[in-house]
Amino acid sequence: MYTITLQDPPSDIPERALNDAQNRFQKTLERALGGPENVIAAYRAWQTAEETSETEMSDEDIAMAKKWLVAASRARNDGLRDLGETEAWFEVKLVR
Repeated sequence: MYTITLQDPPSDIPERALNDAQNRFQKTLERALGGPENVIAAYRAWQTAEETSETEMSDEDIAMAKKWLVAASRARNDGLRDLGETEAWFEVKLVR
């Protein structure tokens, strides 16, 4: 599986608001990508794309990396919607 952690949140954010933001981010990702397994696959494809030339990637991995970018952007917006102006970001970590 994986974990979601809001990084650099506003200093005055209540714990509940922090948890709500992380949950919204995760739910939006899973809804956009079709479940936790697809979140992991898309995230791995995006990581590969960050480290590899596109010509060295399969068409499937390229498509999954692009899906990740769209889904992560939507999830970020949903996750941060109640926090106002912030530089916070969500960290995804794969749990092995």
